[in-house]
Amino acid sequence: MQRILAVDDNEDILEIMQLILEDSGYEVATLTDGHFLFDKIKEYRPDLILLDIMLGNMDGRELCKDVKSKLETHNIPVILISASHNLSGLFKPSNAPNDFLAKPFNINDLLDKVHTQLSAA
Repeated sequence: MQRILAVDDNEDILEIMQLILEDSGYEVATLTDGHFLFDKIKEYRPDLILLDIMLGNMDGRELCKDVKSKLETHNIPVILISASHNLSGLFKPSNAPNDFLAKPFNINDLLDKVHTQLSAA
């Protein structure tokens, strides 16, 4: 079973994503604090990370860059999620997210993007 790590400081959104993804056959772990991202990655070994841009006092874009720049995590697909951010020109190809999902998101869009990234991995 493919593993997804969903990171968002909004527990309601996490719960909805977890229900949708588990109902579609994925194993899902959640995290509300980006400070523990790399600990959780090491423990859970996700096949995909769904990462909100606004994480309280952290920026998911910076976390994405960190994931993509580390040898042990750079191959994990990252889908950034945000209601208000334009990502154009922010990333170099070497540390860019694999995809982007705008909030509020359509369930089918979420599942399509997840499926696309996991199929490509």
